[in-house]
Amino acid sequence: MKPPCEDLNGLKPADFPLPRTPDACEECLREGTQWIELRECRACGHVGCCDSSPGKHATRHFHETHHAVMRAVPPAVWTWCYVHEAMGQLPAN
Repeated sequence: MKPPCEDLNGLKPADFPLPRTPDACEECLREGTQWIELRECRACGHVGCCDSSPGKHATRHFHETHHAVMRAVPPAVWTWCYVHEAMGQLPAN
């Protein structure tokens, strides 16, 4: 069993900035491509598409910036740390 991820411990919804494009993947908008689900970066509010989308822009954002933590958009209760490949839960409010 993996040890708990320190990056996800104690996170609250308020720890995430306002999403820069709350209803769209930033790169897909520029490229004119479609996304399936969206992910928001905890560090900067970047919104990228999930790995089921052709562009995989959220993961690409992590590789380019090393911003490790994201959450599902619209704001959901689960989080993900790319560094530790760990899932977390946000409190409901």
